[in-house]
Amino acid sequence: QVQLVESGGDLVQPGGSLRLSCATSGFTFSSYIMSWYRQAPGKDRELVAATGDRTNYADSVKGRFTIIRDDDKKMLYLQMNSLKPEDTAVYYCRAALLGREYWGQGTQVTVSS
Repeated sequence: QVQLVESGGDLVQPGGSLRLSCATSGFTFSSYIMSWYRQAPGKDRELVAATGDRTNYADSVKGRFTIIRDDDKKMLYLQMNSLKPEDTAVYYCRAALLGREYWGQGTQVTVSS
């Protein structure tokens, strides 16, 4: 059974940091492109960062966020620094390979003073 479980979301002040985690099981983690998406209220889900053969980031998070994968532990992380109110969203972990995709249930990140 495939599982992706996100954790680490919280309420944080602007300028603060958070580290999100995605624990996975049930698929060959190292073969998949792993990514973080987010969805703010009233907005479409958007790609934040992805890692496979290469790593890429949304322009809005470049230089502030870092996506990290640990193939041995089958874990995906998102280190988020210099957080802004516009980073407020539910963050989702996604695994994708050749048209197959799996999603986690999401974790809430709220950036507010």
